[in-house]
Amino acid sequence: MTQISFYLTLALYGVATLLYLACLLKTTPCLATAAQRVLVGGFLMHCLAVIHRFIAAGYLPITNMHESLSFFALTIVGVYLFFESRYKVGILGSFIVPFALLISIGAGIVPMEIKPLNPALRSAWIYSHTIMAFGAYAFFTISGGVATIYLIQSHFLKKKQLGPLFVKLPSLDILDDIGYRCLAFGFPMLTIAIITGAIWASRAWGSYWSWDPKETWSLITWFIYAALLHGRLTTGWRGRRAAILTICGFLFMLFTFIGVNLWIPGLHSYT
Repeated sequence: MTQISFYLTLALYGVATLLYLACLLKTTPCLATAAQRVLVGGFLMHCLAVIHRFIAAGYLPITNMHESLSFFALTIVGVYLFFESRYKVGILGSFIVPFALLISIGAGIVPMEIKPLNPALRSAWIYSHTIMAFGAYAFFTISGGVATIYLIQSHFLKKKQLGPLFVKLPSLDILDDIGYRCLAFGFPMLTIAIITGAIWASRAWGSYWSWDPKETWSLITWFIYAALLHGRLTTGWRGRRAAILTICGFLFMLFTFIGVNLWIPGLHSYT
């Protein structure tokens, strides 16, 4: 049942991706509504798949690569739906939903079998640490997509190419506001994730910080977003430079989450 729900999720995300991409070519209220409804259906089916796996495994299903990629995609879609509903920016889905689909496909490619939980992971800290981390990752993913659109829009303005795509994309002010809110939510969540992770590490391995590759790259990512938030709050830093740093932060975050686990062995490596 878990795999059936997951594959139905993939199908719905795939249809939603096609509909959102079609909105780039021809935006109509009917098409935008259909895209959102299919995505909501995929999100609910994805929630069902995660619940099924939780029941089958007996623990929060975020302990291997399949589960982590799946949960990452789920949080991305959930956060995106919040912003689409809040700001009425369905066109943003043309950039975010395909990425969520790719992450979900990645989750479907890697082994999906349920394995016994590593003793070090049998802790209540798994909930606070990992949920905060995935929440932060989702907000940073949305901010990365928003920053990319910001650069596209600013390029159109600089070149005075106010064509059909420029009209469809949100204004720079709306994009900047969404980006700031993602940072305002994501940075505290990442901070809590790092703190609770250190406490958990002390309980599991006897040390708050061991400079494990995942810990090191998480700290680097934290400093990037701390610099970005500091610049925005103290000097009103915004515009192209802020967008570029946001994209850099997103790429570091993505490497911290996926690259480190795949290519740099450590205590946090997925099996």
